[in-house]
Amino acid sequence: MSALFEKMGVDMGLIVLLLIILVIVLTVITVSMSIRLSRLSRKYHSFMKGKDGQSMERAFSQKFKEIDKLGSQSDNHQYDIHNLKKQYKKTLNKYGIVKYDAFDDVGGKLSFALAMLDSDNTGFIVDAIHSRDNCFLYLKEIVKGESYIMLSDEEVEALKNAVNDIDEDIM
Repeated sequence: MSALFEKMGVDMGLIVLLLIILVIVLTVITVSMSIRLSRLSRKYHSFMKGKDGQSMERAFSQKFKEIDKLGSQSDNHQYDIHNLKKQYKKTLNKYGIVKYDAFDDVGGKLSFALAMLDSDNTGFIVDAIHSRDNCFLYLKEIVKGESYIMLSDEEVEALKNAVNDIDEDIM
């Protein structure tokens, strides 16, 4: 074989040097691959710890069923939240109250005007007028923040307070 290399004009020392470099490179690659395989093997054993193929399949199947169940529950919750938001818009969630003395001879601000409105500013005003002998209640309808019946100053103030009531709107 050395005669063949001599005929080609290639030095035998150069070939040996190239082969040594090739062995070193292949050794480094082998060690690197061995380290990677060892890490992968540790991760695999950690993942499969105490499980065989059948039990892992059952575990995955159970987890997928739980995910499907959570998805359907989430859909139900979204439906319920949507219905609650629709109902919330209909509730009387704004209010304004003004206490006052209806008569000069009666003190203590026992009379009051209470405005109760929904999110569209529709609702009612209850006016309770307290005298020494009686208490009179009046109810007036409010539609979109306005009344078709004449309002007293106290009722107007209660209505303004209710219309301007800043509620934490979750819509």
